[in-house]
Formats: sequence, structure tokens, C-alpha cells
Amino acid sequence: MERLISKALWLATLALPLAAGAQGKVTDDAVRIGVLTDMTGYYSDLAGPGSVLAVQMAVDDFGGKVLGKPVEVISADHQNKADIASNTARKWFDESKVDVIVDMVSSSTAGAVMPVAAEKKRITLLSGPATTAFTGEKCTPYNIHYTYNNWALANGTGREVVAQGGKTWFFVTADYVFGKSLEEDTSSVVKSAGGKVLGSARHPSPGTTDFSSYLLQAQASGAQIIGMANAGADTVNTIKQAKEFGVTPKQSLAGLLVFISDVNALGLANAKGLYLTTAFYWDLDDATRTWAKKFQSHPDNKKKAMPTMVQAGLYSAVTHYLNAVKAVGTDDADAVIARMKATPVNDFFAKNGVIGPDGLHRHDMFLARVKAPEESKYPWDYYTIVKRIPAAEAFPSVEMQKCPLVKK
Repeated sequence: MERLISKALWLATLALPLAAGAQGKVTDDAVRIGVLTDMTGYYSDLAGPGSVLAVQMAVDDFGGKVLGKPVEVISADHQNKADIASNTARKWFDESKVDVIVDMVSSSTAGAVMPVAAEKKRITLLSGPATTAFTGEKCTPYNIHYTYNNWALANGTGREVVAQGGKTWFFVTADYVFGKSLEEDTSSVVKSAGGKVLGSARHPSPGTTDFSSYLLQAQASGAQIIGMANAGADTVNTIKQAKEFGVTPKQSLAGLLVFISDVNALGLANAKGLYLTTAFYWDLDDATRTWAKKFQSHPDNKKKAMPTMVQAGLYSAVTHYLNAVKAVGTDDADAVIARMKATPVNDFFAKNGVIGPDGLHRHDMFLARVKAPEESKYPWDYYTIVKRIPAAEAFPSVEMQKCPLVKK
């Protein structure tokens, strides 16, 4: 994998001077970034207005300009509907001259926008979606999957829970591409680690508020572990109702995609002991604390919440994008993508992160355990970091991804 990535980076670097020389300008006299996210629905706390804020902070910290031209941020609510997402993307590209669309949050909306962006030769930076195929069989030349994917989540949480003795699993799964992908990836990890999958129950998402029937199926299975292959409010409601119906602590829950916003909504009394895998934790080190406190105290952060990994990843991704535009002297998508793939990411979010030829950003991930109330010493002191998962272990190799764009 390392040789393939190194060769790709070398070839990309060679192409940069030619690309920059051919364009050497910013089209339409501005660089425009569109934040397409869930502003009011199930994923609005983990992304939503906080995603827009993170992107605006990145632009402001960059100076608000690149190559002497303004950087403009626009945003829209896709309402977690693929048709709204694709129509908005097409309108942004054609009428608003947007150069890059970021976030998307859900896999269904990302899957609808990526082909439109590829057709228009514009860039997509995914922070919230998790489907592994976006840098595998569904990869495009203009997409970067930046923050995490289902493979990383499954390997981080699934493998550790099996190692802790959780051998039999039942899944409560969001019935769309993200949930199915997460269940599939985690099932493979569980089985390869010596565990067994007893079944699954799939619920509509968004729109489900009563999880009793799905939890009763999980309870009847007798599985030691109930894997929650869902996210946002779905995960919060699953955990709350599992406690109400007496499913826990007889059976244990495994959070396959859990955000700090979910833990805050649940409270430590409900979430304590939960293992999760994350790309970012605000209290990891001095650099993460400095940025996170700036985010929390920003006047536009109405809830004064700490950032999720989606929001932190967006700040990093947009900064990396703007640095690439500056370096190549143009907002031409081919030149910018090549530069982003050729340049390691080193900031508060990632250390020596590398974007492969398949568009996947490989960086360290973290296995965390949610603290009990008595362990928490100050506000938002929610996680104990169990271990750092190196990038090579956290993400699938380029060869495993089978992106058709990658030449063997």
C-alpha cells in the first residue's frame, strides 16, 4: 500500500507545476464553498449549523481570501433527501459557481451529490458520510473522504468489543446505505475476530422514534452485544429505550457511530462504559483543546457545544483545500485535488495524514470509552482514550478499496 501511495503522490506532484501554469487563476473572481448538511433534522447536532461554523472559521482563519480573491461560504439544508441534495448541488454548480461542496452528513445525500460533482468537475469533501464504497467501487476523481468511514468504525469498536468477550452480536440497523454498509463491515470484523452474528433488525431512518420492536428482536436473540448501526438521534433513542425496556445491562450496547453530541444528549449515566471509535476528541492534547474552545466560545455557536469529529474534520479539510488552491495558483479542480493528495495533513486534527489515490484520507483514529459520572472532572470531560489506532490499521489499504480509478 505504501509503495502505491508514494508512487501516486510522486506522480501527482509532477503534475502540479503544469496544472498551475495552465490555469494560474481563480475562476469567477471568487472561491466558493457550499456546505450541504442537515440543518434541522436527526444529524443537525453532529453537523448542521456547527458544520457551517467550522467551515466559516477555517475561511476566516485563512484570512478570508486566497490568491487575492474572496472565499465565500454558502449553506443549505438537504433535509436528508437525496433528490434535494442532488438538485441543490447542480444549482450551486451551474448558477452559484460553487467550487467545492462539503459535509453532506448522510451517505444517501453524498451518493447523490458525488456523481453530479464528477460530471461538473467540482470537488466534494465528505466529513459526515461513512459508506466505505465512496472510495471503493463508487470512487470519483473529485471526491475526498476525509474524517472516517465504516471500515474504520467497525475495526475500532467491533474488534475491541470481541476482544473484551462480546462474542455474539445482533444489529439494530438504519435501513439505508450507511447502516447496511456499517452492519456489513462490522459483521466481517466480528466474524474474523472469532465472534458470531445472530441477526439484525432494520429500521427506517430518519423517522423512527419507537425502537421497541427492534430492541425486542435483539433481546430475543440472546446476543451478548447489540451493535447500533445507526447514528445521531437514532443512536440516542436506541440507547435510551434499551435502558427503559430493561434490555441493558443484561445485554451490552456497542456504539458503532457515536458522537460527543450524542453522549451529551444522553448524559454520562446512560452512556457510561460505551466503547466508540472517533477521529477527534476535543480534550486529546493542547492543540485540540485550543481549537475546540475557540469553536465552543464562538458567538455563532448558540448551544456552546464542543465540536464533533465531523465539524473538526471539516475545518481541517477546508483548510487543506485552501492551502492547495494557494500552492497551485488556481482553483482548477484537477490541480487542487492533485495537490491535496500530494501533501500530508498536519494540524490539530491529523498528524501525517495522507490522502490516497482512491481519495481516502488515512490518519490515526481513537478507541474511546465513555466515562461514568464520577470519573468526569469538568464539563464535556466525557471520554477516556483507550488507545490510538495507527492509520495503517484504522483504514483499509488502497488495494482493499478496489477503486477503479487506481491503476494497478
